[in-house]
Amino acid sequence: MAKNLVIVESPAKVKTIKKFLGSNYQVVASMGHVRDLPKSQMGIDVDHDFEPKYITIRGKGDLLASLRKEVKKADRIYLATDPDREGEAISWHLENALKLGPDETDKKVYRITFNEITKNAVKKSLSEPRDIDMNRVDAQQARRVLDRLVGYGISPLLWAKVKRGLSAGRVQSVALRMICDREAEIDAFIPEEYWTLDGVFDVKGEKKPLTAHFYGDESGKIDITDAKQAREIKAFCDKAAYSVKEVKKGERVKKAPLPFTTSTMQQEASKALNFSTSKTMRIAQNLYEDGIISYLRTDSTRVSDEAKAQAAGFISENYGPEYLGASEDKAKEGPNVQDAHEAIRPTDVSRTPAALKDSLGRDQMRLYQLIWKRFVASRMANAVYDTESVKIAASDRYIFTVSASKIRFQGFMSVYTDADEEKDDKNVISSSFSEKSVLKLSGVEEKQHFTQPPAHYTEATLVRALEEQGIGRPSTYAPTITTLLGRRYITKEGRNLFVTEMGDAVNNIMKEAFPSIVDEKFTAMLESLLDGVEAGDVRWKSVIENFYPDLHEAVEKAETEIEKVKIADEETDVICENCGRHMVVKYGPHGKFLACPGFPDCRNTQPYYERIGVECPKCGKDIVMRMSKKGRRYYGCIGFPDCDFMSWSKPSKTKCPKCGSLMVEKGQNLVCTDEQCKYVLKNDKTEE
Repeated sequence: MAKNLVIVESPAKVKTIKKFLGSNYQVVASMGHVRDLPKSQMGIDVDHDFEPKYITIRGKGDLLASLRKEVKKADRIYLATDPDREGEAISWHLENALKLGPDETDKKVYRITFNEITKNAVKKSLSEPRDIDMNRVDAQQARRVLDRLVGYGISPLLWAKVKRGLSAGRVQSVALRMICDREAEIDAFIPEEYWTLDGVFDVKGEKKPLTAHFYGDESGKIDITDAKQAREIKAFCDKAAYSVKEVKKGERVKKAPLPFTTSTMQQEASKALNFSTSKTMRIAQNLYEDGIISYLRTDSTRVSDEAKAQAAGFISENYGPEYLGASEDKAKEGPNVQDAHEAIRPTDVSRTPAALKDSLGRDQMRLYQLIWKRFVASRMANAVYDTESVKIAASDRYIFTVSASKIRFQGFMSVYTDADEEKDDKNVISSSFSEKSVLKLSGVEEKQHFTQPPAHYTEATLVRALEEQGIGRPSTYAPTITTLLGRRYITKEGRNLFVTEMGDAVNNIMKEAFPSIVDEKFTAMLESLLDGVEAGDVRWKSVIENFYPDLHEAVEKAETEIEKVKIADEETDVICENCGRHMVVKYGPHGKFLACPGFPDCRNTQPYYERIGVECPKCGKDIVMRMSKKGRRYYGCIGFPDCDFMSWSKPSKTKCPKCGSLMVEKGQNLVCTDEQCKYVLKNDKTEE
């Protein structure tokens, strides 16, 4: 009979860890959490010190009974749940559910953690057992209670004011606001015209021409803002005499990257592999449980001495000692970095992706390859470039510039380049090029451009923004985005995230009624307080006591002051051709549609077209608001598919006073849709 019982979270870990321990150890899984707050009620006694009411999770009764039997057989119990706050809390819940407290059993109960599931790491953890860290448990309790108070306090309000089935969350509501704010910024963006001039030069003695960019003059950079200015400068440059004013040669160092944290892994997997954050975490979890990578939820870039030594040996042997980087850690700094765990890395760097090709699935292989390459690169030397920059004078009045770089030492780039890596310069400057080189102008190319609006958030850039502002933690990024998509507050087209009508309505209510909940700085401050709880500097219930009164007051105020948002079920003038009733607006997976209120007796439905009172510039029919299949609002002709007019911005009744073309709303302005005109008019909203 096994004298030692090890309780982990998942069955996959059971299989891996059993291989490392002898017959004296029995390994079982708790299947994650065993206790939680009830779903049917708040579960927090706000009148008695905010005491949480934990119950056994439905369906876990038989599992706990089985675990109790195993506990009876063992002399020592090791709680080996994940090495983060949530894992600490699961161990504490197991201790309570299995009655393992010192007053309830004479068995020895220990808490053990390991950052990787390897034989050495597991055996080392068994030799260094400890008690459950109640500061970490309390930090997790504080987070759970805060989230429950927000969710169960505000969600019923959204059901009453918008639609049943909606939810609010402490982190998800801030993320939604960030996406909405970005959408508003894009919508209000007015493109500004600018021009570039490129000079193409033949260099005596060289086969390839040299392309230089117009810079300005001796006083500094000159921005070319319209065609007239561009043509005046071009006319001068066409007739100018050219000489090489300055040639500078130098060196540029590209630093080796830091190893992956949860956030950077999610970002890079999104860019390089087109993985969603949830997919990345699911695959990484499998790799961790199989003992292939270290723990996947971390915001630290620290690496153990053992892993450093192993990487140094591998790099020296396979690439050469000159490819070894500095031995010290390149730490990731910031007030919100917890540094509780190591960076994400292979558990054995000698297990190259090629060595695991036959044992991993395609997506597992792709993510492991990314992690392996990034870690090895992080321990390698910097890449070194030779650089050259040239100033070319046009009759001593204007200046053109050209720069080029050539890699001298690849360093870490022999293993890894990130998805945003710039391509090599097209220009190649000859080593013989100098101030004495003779230039002849082949031509000056002028190009018109318009400034571009801020980019839509992608999952990767949203994760980066959340991390930079200290909102959420490594374990929260993926579920936050998954919830926003699942609730249809946002939709995903390609890699870009867009706000739906539902998301916009919810965000407006949250901003009006709960400004602190959706305030990025306030949410980041709460995260800092949770860190303080973990450090033992802040009492966890004090965080709740200071937070709840304002929330409760805001909910009561919103219940009476916030108007109901009509997103569905309003009656229309459209008559059902089957039964004669007025059809109503419903909200389905793809937006609004018309349905007969006589359902289920009459199941007639029709597309919903919301006219905006503007005629189509192509055919004269009505422009209507439509919803894309993924829930994004746009404006198109009611005559589609015979007429293909569409616009992401709302068309205006006001015609362009300069050319008579259609104008669209851009924030507080109206902008002409004619590419050659682009006239901007202040929108006084009088047409509304």
